[in-house]
Amino acid sequence: MRTLDVHYAKYTLSIHWGPSMPNTPDNDPSRSRLTVAGAAAASATHRASTGPEGDAGLARGLSPRHMQMMSVGMAIGVGLFLGSGRGIHIAGPALLIAYALAGAVVYCLMRGLGEMAVHSPHAGSFSEYARIHVSPFAGFVTGWTYWLQCIVGPMAELTASGVYMHYWYPDLPQWVPALIGLILLFGVHWVSVRMFGESEFWFALIKIIAIVGLILFGAVIIITGVTALGHGANLSNLWTSGGFFPNGGHGFFLTLQIAVFAFIGVEMLGITAGEAAHPERTIPKAVGNVIWRIIVFYIGALFILMVVQPWTRYTADVSPFVSVFSGAGLAGAAGIMNFVVLTSALSSCNANMFSASRLLYGLASAGSAPRALHHTTRRRVPGRALTVTTLAVGVGVLFNYLAPAHAFITLTSVVSASGLWTWSMIAFSHMRFRRRLALEGAPLPVFRLPGAPWTNIFVVAVVVIVLVSLAFESDTRVGLYTGAVWFALLTIVYVVRRRVARVW
Repeated sequence: MRTLDVHYAKYTLSIHWGPSMPNTPDNDPSRSRLTVAGAAAASATHRASTGPEGDAGLARGLSPRHMQMMSVGMAIGVGLFLGSGRGIHIAGPALLIAYALAGAVVYCLMRGLGEMAVHSPHAGSFSEYARIHVSPFAGFVTGWTYWLQCIVGPMAELTASGVYMHYWYPDLPQWVPALIGLILLFGVHWVSVRMFGESEFWFALIKIIAIVGLILFGAVIIITGVTALGHGANLSNLWTSGGFFPNGGHGFFLTLQIAVFAFIGVEMLGITAGEAAHPERTIPKAVGNVIWRIIVFYIGALFILMVVQPWTRYTADVSPFVSVFSGAGLAGAAGIMNFVVLTSALSSCNANMFSASRLLYGLASAGSAPRALHHTTRRRVPGRALTVTTLAVGVGVLFNYLAPAHAFITLTSVVSASGLWTWSMIAFSHMRFRRRLALEGAPLPVFRLPGAPWTNIFVVAVVVIVLVSLAFESDTRVGLYTGAVWFALLTIVYVVRRRVARVW
């Protein structure tokens, strides 16, 4: 085993890597349970030693506007533009409450994650915080599970892009636009992190403009009744077609998974911490802006959709954003909105691929992935991790070729299950982080999560409820099965790595 002692002010941090010695197991507190102050000191020293290029050779090319738009772009994707159609079909207007509950969870997660990220920014932060504050095993599982989420997520987004293309080309196979989109996004990522940031900024901006336009369009319809929808546009649409809970509590319960899936991805802001310029300023600003924007966009857009026409007019397999314009007799506007939801899918795929490649790079840095993946190009892009991630996402293209009809719902259920693990680990990591601050007598950070640890307990409780809801439908149950197999596989790999000489 090799050891590196990092000295910073009055703190000393010992970093161990290489094969574990028989008398030093991976869960020995002396090598894995770092103090909060020591972790922050190590992070500051590491940033200083690598210079302006940033954490372990990654370029710090992301500005506050990039980070804010990336989190918005990551969360506003098919979960809103396509998944909300299924949610409306199942729960009706009660879907608004499900999204509000998910939004409250997102607030707690983002504040807690932002607090830890400002204190000690890391590339691949979820696994690092879980490793430092919970256990090495938790860090290992969290890192690889989030990577799974970030490669299955793009598979679902690329699948959605194929579905959207059917609006113009009904006979076009789903795998064709999926493959083209994957190749284009790989090229964007390969050039530089700044090019990725710019592309995601404009992708996300298109989505925001479209949602704001929809809200204004709905307001005009309600006030003036200038289209066919105007005759039926009324606030009473929220309760006259079977009531606010038309399918009872059961329908609301089943839509919790849909609401949570829609928000999964916003936590990718933590991944950008390792490549953010001045994280102590940019991260709090990004967290604050993202929270209210996402909640307003989701709740506001869904509210308009269910007021301008009865919820019964929406179908599960068509984006309600497209169908509302079609129903208004505006075929041109419907085509424009379909283009928007197409770019939305590519935007979320773009952000997910960024997260997956950086997380894989961070896993390699921590020794939880092959060392060869801890490599950057001349432009400070983790080229090998990006290539492996792209090839893994390519499995989704194959899935769309073999079983296009079942691809979307199967992939989204896997994303939901893996995302719930990540959310719970963020909550647990933050609880342990706060506990260690108290033990060390350190003051609370200026930017922090209010109400902790009760707000963390709230997050975990909602996660458990949503996990239970996945078991009630055969389509979503796939996520639980996949999660169980994945967890068992990671456990076996972790145990083998401890007992056998490393081959990484």
